[in-house]
Amino acid sequence: MDLRKLKTLIDLVSESNVSELEITEAEGKVRIVKGLPSQAQAVVYGPAPVQATQPAPVLAQTAPAVEADTTSAPAETGFVVKSPMVGTFYRSASPGAKPFVEVGTQVKVGDTVCIIEAMKILNEIEADKSGTITKILGENGQAVEYGQPLVVIE
Repeated sequence: MDLRKLKTLIDLVSESNVSELEITEAEGKVRIVKGLPSQAQAVVYGPAPVQATQPAPVLAQTAPAVEADTTSAPAETGFVVKSPMVGTFYRSASPGAKPFVEVGTQVKVGDTVCIIEAMKILNEIEADKSGTITKILGENGQAVEYGQPLVVIE
């Protein structure tokens, strides 16, 4: 199982109400457990168990545990528009153009709040909620990750 697939699984568990996920594939077994906010997520990766009559202990014959990075920005108040993809954050359609939104801008559902460039494609990110922009968390021209907060709407 490659690291991108592991990262995707970790993100899915951290963003959902699932507290534990275990996947067994031909090349190994992965178990992801969501801990308390102060604990790191543990990922255990090792060879898949052979047909056994008793469940094998989770940590038996496994590779070293991989710890997920659970450090994140403090929780924002209001509705947070998150990045739907990995890419580069832009506040305006072109360099020198007026930004789509500023702090205090009133937006409606469907209004463009920013652009994420991924693989030379400019993807307009729209507001999912009507309200007032209270914070712009992305920096123009900076890389963003999947699920990273971009703007806050109240």
